[in-house]
Amino acid sequence: MSYAAAAASGPSQSAEEKRAPVIPELEHTDSPSTSSLIDVDTESVHTVPSDFSSQPIKTETQRDRVEHEAEVIEERAKKAYAESKAKAEKAEKEAKAKAKKAKSNLEANKDNPVYIGNAVAVVALSAGLGFGAYRKYAAGDLTWKVVGAWTGIVGLFAAGDYYLSQYLFKNKYPPKK
Repeated sequence: MSYAAAAASGPSQSAEEKRAPVIPELEHTDSPSTSSLIDVDTESVHTVPSDFSSQPIKTETQRDRVEHEAEVIEERAKKAYAESKAKAEKAEKEAKAKAKKAKSNLEANKDNPVYIGNAVAVVALSAGLGFGAYRKYAAGDLTWKVVGAWTGIVGLFAAGDYYLSQYLFKNKYPPKK
């Protein structure tokens, strides 16, 4: 037997029973209430400023994360600074040592004719190129083609001077160490 058949075989409901029960209503009062439903003195209630949604950091967790990231970045920056300072000091020491070695090398070989010839050639070539470039500039004939051609000539002269100097250092005038 189904539930519908069992319910149909029982006594029928009265008209009052067929109606839905009345929904209870709240009592309406027009007087302002001085009591609040929320206890504002409790820790669970927080108020936020009106510009809360435009703030970059909204929670304590975000603030803690940002502070932690700032500490990590600061530590990395200090480490990188210390490393770069150490590298700079090392490079400075190496440069001073190299300059001192070059100076002592020049002092030891100041009477070597290859060193003297190279110094004279550099001075003469620089003066000649400077004077010639000024004359071309004053005449309005200094172009990039002229500069390029003379740069090539200087390069050829430098290569020839290097190989000649190496030959003379090995065979006739060895440098002093």
